[in-house]
Parts: sequence; structure tokens; C-alpha cells
Amino acid sequence: MTTLFQQSILQSAEALAEKFANRNVTFTEEQHFPFENFELLKSKNFHSLTVPKKYNGQGLNLFEFLSVQEVLAKGDGATALCLGWHLGSILDVEDSGVWDEHVFNQLCEAVIDRKSLINRAATETATGSPTRGGMPNTTAKRHDGYWVLNGRKSFTSLAAALDYSLVTATVGNSDTKGVFLVDHSLDGVEIEETWSMISMQGTRSDDLVLNNVKVPLHCYVEDEGGNLPKAWLLHIPACYLGIAGAAREYAIEFAKNHRPNSLPGPIKDVPEVQRKIGEMELEYYKCKEILYSAAARWVEHPDMRMDMGSDLGAVKHIVTNGANKIVDLAMRIAGARSLSQSNPLQRYFRDVRAGLHNPPMDDSVISMLAKHALKD
Repeated sequence: MTTLFQQSILQSAEALAEKFANRNVTFTEEQHFPFENFELLKSKNFHSLTVPKKYNGQGLNLFEFLSVQEVLAKGDGATALCLGWHLGSILDVEDSGVWDEHVFNQLCEAVIDRKSLINRAATETATGSPTRGGMPNTTAKRHDGYWVLNGRKSFTSLAAALDYSLVTATVGNSDTKGVFLVDHSLDGVEIEETWSMISMQGTRSDDLVLNNVKVPLHCYVEDEGGNLPKAWLLHIPACYLGIAGAAREYAIEFAKNHRPNSLPGPIKDVPEVQRKIGEMELEYYKCKEILYSAAARWVEHPDMRMDMGSDLGAVKHIVTNGANKIVDLAMRIAGARSLSQSNPLQRYFRDVRAGLHNPPMDDSVISMLAKHALKD
């Protein structure tokens, strides 16, 4: 990011991340959604970062979006991941270009004028990750000039704060997976508090319940799938890299300042500690280079996007696993005190593990890479 405008956004993100870090213990340990953080984000117009400029947004591209996400995640991973789902959903619609222009315009107006939030609701308990290909149990049936939706979605991040969801449903009696824009103010839309995880507790990824929800016909916005790879999902590894970056910074400062009486100086002078820091730095460098080189290619070479599916999966695999390794090394540097409930490293450790279970899954990526290599 090079322009003064882009630099100012990153500076604002750094200031926000510092504020998040000073109070995220409350959200994490009490499993509350960070409404205060989102009020701050909205006050700085971060909710509209990826809204296209033609709709009065700031029009950040993928590379810029990921840069912001990484910075915010250093302050609070849950807040950053939730914002990423919102901003990424908008960026995905813009990149894919499959929506009716008027409907997308209306959504962007809601984001700009009313500071509305949106997320995709695709996961169900019975089907598991939507990337596995199962048909949704959630149904959409056409009746009297409406689509009537019934079903339950799990892992709906920022559920309590959402104004809209993009709900994946089986259309009628067909094998088609449709995506429906659902206004949460409609009758029959409910949030059931089911989130009880030790990782990313502040996301409040509760269940979205749909009971005979009548959705206007024009809100059938797309069919699930499509050929364009989902580059917007790189917000996931960007978030976990930010968490790992916070752990890295903590470990380095700890090594510089911790002086046990058994040593003449701080532990940064101990060869084994230096080795661990070196390994941590190497992993951090590798992850950043891989993530941002892929994002730059997506932005700078639109003609290559259709062939980047396996590359994007590989990036997610490498970066999320690398982030876990970085946090592990940071904890080894800090020692047993890293497991103290008052130590942020234990929170980074719990939160970074969630990245392994976000789509696409490791085994799916490995299989995809093998098939790509073996195809004629």
C-alpha cells in the first residue's frame, strides 16, 4: 500500500488495533460480541472499505483489504475475523459480477447509509463445511410471489450484529444451491445462542434460524458455486497471520527484557532462544510473502484469476499452519508463563487454532493440489 490514502487507512487500523487489544480480554473470556469495537470501526468507516467507489465506498482491493485485516487482528482476532466476513462478502459480490446491479446497489446503500453488516450463512450441522459439497437442509420454496426459507445455519459469525445474511439453500425440489439475501428484520429470522468455543469466542458464531421467512423474488441473488475462485477467503489467513504477528511481537519483547538471575543478561542472548526467534522470523516472512504475492497477482492480473483456485487453497493451508507454528514458538520462548490466563499468548494460541477449521480444510487443499498436478 503506497498512496497517502492507503497509508492513512493502515494508520487508523493500527490505532484501532491498539484500542481493541486493551479491552479484548472482556469479550474473549466472557464470550461477548465486541459491539464497542464495531462502533469504533463504523465511526472510522471501516465497514465500507470494500464497497465500490461507484457506490460511495472506499473501494479497497484484495491486497489492501488483507493488509488492513492483518493489522486489526493483532489487536483482536475475533473482531478482525468478523469484519473480514462482512467486507469479504461485499468484495466477493463485486469481483464475481453475477448479482443484479440494482440489488447490489441497494445493499451498498444500506452499508453506507445505515452502516449495515452482512455475512454469508452457509454452514449447517448436518452438512459440515460447505466446501465439502453437501446439499443444504435449508430450503427455499417459491410461493405467492415470495421465496419461503426454512432451516438453520451454524457458525454464523457476528450473528447478533448482522443486518443481512447471504443464505445458501436448496431451491425447491431441485439440486440447485441458491443464495438468498435475507434481511434480519423479516418475520421468522431468529438468532439462537449456541456458540460455546474456547477459540475465537468473541465472534459469537451462533445459529441463524429461519422459520417461514418470506424473501422477495429479487433476493435470490446467485447460485452457489460459480467458476471464479474465492480469493476473498484469504481474509481468513490474513487474520490468523495477524494473531501470530501479535504473538511474535510479544515473544521478542519478552526475550529482550526477561532477565532470570541465572543469566548475566536477558534471555535474548541465549543461543537456543535466538534459534527459536530465527525460526519464528523465517516462518513469519514465508507466510507474509506467500499471502501478499498471491493477493498482488489477483489484483494485478485479472486474466489469471480463473486458474488460481489451487494457489489460493495452498496459501490458506501454508499461512494458517504457519501462524500456528509461530504462536507455538512464541510460547516456547516465553515458557510456562505463556499458559497463564493473564498472558495474551494463551489467547493467541486458542484463537489461532480456529484457522485450521476455516475453509478450505487442509485435506481438501492437499487433494485439490494433487488433482491439479495430475490433470492432463
